[in-house]
Amino acid sequence: MAESLDVSEKDLLASETIKEEIVIDEVIDTTEENYSLFNSGLIKIINLSSLPFAWLPIANFLLPLLIMFFTKERSQIVKQIISLQIFLAIISPIIFMLIALLKLGSVSVMITMIVLVLTNVYIILRNAYEIDKKKSLRYKLNFSFI
Repeated sequence: MAESLDVSEKDLLASETIKEEIVIDEVIDTTEENYSLFNSGLIKIINLSSLPFAWLPIANFLLPLLIMFFTKERSQIVKQIISLQIFLAIISPIIFMLIALLKLGSVSVMITMIVLVLTNVYIILRNAYEIDKKKSLRYKLNFSFI
């Protein structure tokens, strides 16, 4: 048998058992966030809470931010929702002011304002649909403000 296995007889007769040591190099994150379940109802409420203030870009992220702090729901998806609303709160007045400064007329300023509000409403509603169906966001940023 030693010849067929190409080992010495001494190795086959060794009474000592060889033990293998398994080393895990991966660090396991045991934060509370990983153990919490995906609370899609609360996340949808946080997302939809921006709707009443969609017409006022400065305030559209305040209510979701307050809900996040009071409910202690600090998942990545909630941070993305609030970051997107903060981004829209920054970019909407800039676009509005550019159109106003170009002096294209009061009709173009009004149309711009309506388009900005409807875009924000669409983003909120589309993200709510995606949270319900796929447990993710359709529109999100590659970075986070919080």
